[in-house]
Amino acid sequence: MTSDSTSFIRTFLRLESASGILLIIATILALIFANTGLSVYYNLLLSTPVEIRIGELIVDKPLLLWINDGLMAVFFFLVGLELKRELIEGELSDKKNVILPGIGAVGGMLFPALVYTYFNYDDPAAMQGWAIPAATDIAFALGILSLLGSRVPISCKIFLTSLAIFDDVGAIIIIAIFYTSNISTTALFIVGLCLPIMFYFNRKNITSRSPYIVIGIIMWFAMLKSGVHATLVGIILSMFIPMRSKADLEASPLKSLEHDLHSTVAFFILPVFAFANAGINLTNIGMEQLTHGVPLGIALGLFFGKQIGVFGLCWLIIKMKLAKLPAGMSWGSLYGLSALCGIGFTMSMFIGSLAFEQTGVDMVFDERLGIIIGSLFSGIVGYFILNKSLPKKS
Repeated sequence: MTSDSTSFIRTFLRLESASGILLIIATILALIFANTGLSVYYNLLLSTPVEIRIGELIVDKPLLLWINDGLMAVFFFLVGLELKRELIEGELSDKKNVILPGIGAVGGMLFPALVYTYFNYDDPAAMQGWAIPAATDIAFALGILSLLGSRVPISCKIFLTSLAIFDDVGAIIIIAIFYTSNISTTALFIVGLCLPIMFYFNRKNITSRSPYIVIGIIMWFAMLKSGVHATLVGIILSMFIPMRSKADLEASPLKSLEHDLHSTVAFFILPVFAFANAGINLTNIGMEQLTHGVPLGIALGLFFGKQIGVFGLCWLIIKMKLAKLPAGMSWGSLYGLSALCGIGFTMSMFIGSLAFEQTGVDMVFDERLGIIIGSLFSGIVGYFILNKSLPKKS
């Protein structure tokens, strides 16, 4: 590989929009595979059985579920690290910076769920997906925001990132409460035994990653068998990673781990997840599928619900003088950011995979159709509103 090529790759990986661009590429590839003669190989790949056996312990799942249950646990681990850092010494450590994005996130989860419920309240099976439009995909949203370059004030990026963190926390709580199957008390007991061990590691300021990885793997297997979704282990584990090293006050094990994981998550895990989950077969889609309450509720929930919820509650809280519009932001840019929050994509697809595990087999709808349509229009509208409302380059 030439030095010019190497330089280009490094530049590409440094781009803030790179992760969003890769997600778009992965989605397009998934759609191509699912709608051409390659669909046979696509389905075979995702249904490939992968088995791990240790004595009587057996975990036997198709590759798709290893991606959704395994790789996404690493994604949630990174989310937990980011949340802990922000709460300790980041933007969220100042209560004044918490109110506006926190309230916006509440509105951005509540109103999309209400829109979805309006279209599906009379269908108990469809109501399982009420939380799908409540999610925001920060990689896609920041990717589109970065297309506007230096015109975007730092306050816009901080607001959008903070809101997305609160949104992720909300999604985690929803998954933990509403998307669990039959509970195994024995498996949960094993998870419980791991907690004091990790607490001991944290109190002793053990900065080596190996002990946390070993306990994390044990917790993941136990959580997988417990009926509670295994990805939640990522969040739990992240809370025990030390922020500071007593041996070297300048070093931060948490920040170091977050830095090392970010590229893996952004440029491998999320694109792989998108490729595995975005492959919708469009050949047989007609008006019955487009107008079904599930995809319609998701699309309109993401597009209208997010805008109304985020912008509406932020406007209300600012008018009540409980918070201020961040410096450098206008009402127009706040509305544009609210529209970008309607890009649900990876998080919405993840919740959708929990809500409708048999989609495409015995259901007349595909929730991914609503996610893609709602996210697409939210991204386009958000970009054009921000392009018009942000100050022009001098």
